[in-house]
Amino acid sequence: MIQEILRLKKEKNALILAHYYAPLAIWQVADRVGDSLELSRAAAAAEEELIVFCGVRFMAESAKILNPKKKVILPVADAGCPMADMIEEKELARLKAEHPEAAVICYVNSSAAVKALSDICCTSAGALKVAASRPEKEIIFVPDRNLGAFVASHFPEKTFHLIDGHCPIHNACSAADIRRAKELHPAALVAAHPECGEGVSELSDFVGSTSGILDYCKKSKAKEFIIGTEEEIVWALTKACPDKIFHPAKDGFLCADMKKNTPEALYRALETEENEILLDEDTVTAAARALEAMIRL
Repeated sequence: MIQEILRLKKEKNALILAHYYAPLAIWQVADRVGDSLELSRAAAAAEEELIVFCGVRFMAESAKILNPKKKVILPVADAGCPMADMIEEKELARLKAEHPEAAVICYVNSSAAVKALSDICCTSAGALKVAASRPEKEIIFVPDRNLGAFVASHFPEKTFHLIDGHCPIHNACSAADIRRAKELHPAALVAAHPECGEGVSELSDFVGSTSGILDYCKKSKAKEFIIGTEEEIVWALTKACPDKIFHPAKDGFLCADMKKNTPEALYRALETEENEILLDEDTVTAAARALEAMIRL
């Protein structure tokens, strides 16, 4: 299967992008594995005719927005993001009307239509930098309330307007889960994603994006870690750092949508080029402003 994927990739002049939460088997054939920011940069710079995005829909949409002349396909049509579905353009338009002086910072885990109504996008890796760049004293931050609260805690001089959006997988990791994991592994440091539930950040030794967690654990002199993000990162770190021990913060820390990106699905996508991402020109133009502002920063 891997050999066939590599053959088709060359034949179709395709670029395969994979998010960190995709199965490790996909990592073996991807041209680039990364978090949302890294993959956005890779998509924008892609010279290949075909981009295959092994992630979820909002990620493939971002690739299309940043490189609209390329054909972008998603291996599995229903690989979505529940968080992205928690904010719609109508609700964001209402928030903008209620807070006309506020800047809109939109987490990349959102639809193209929501990005089109935003001033600037952010990823978890750069959310603090994006917030610091805005001169406005009011910020509408959508859709993730946990990441929004984490960012707001660093800017007490600003007023943040949040909604009840969240990642169901990360939000299910609670402060109680972290305390339980620390009881089981008292020598372990805690590295957690800011999308995790309330109270997790305060109990963590490091809070950051997926790539940030990977870098932190690899560079740390510590030998044992509790990982507060998707379990694929636990297995990736175990493979990369065989002299260290990694524990999931809780059982079942899995994103089912990301796991739909199997080698079989990727092969089928390359073969048929189905599930193409199609967006109207006005949405692409407006959303590109917000995404490109993030990348420039």
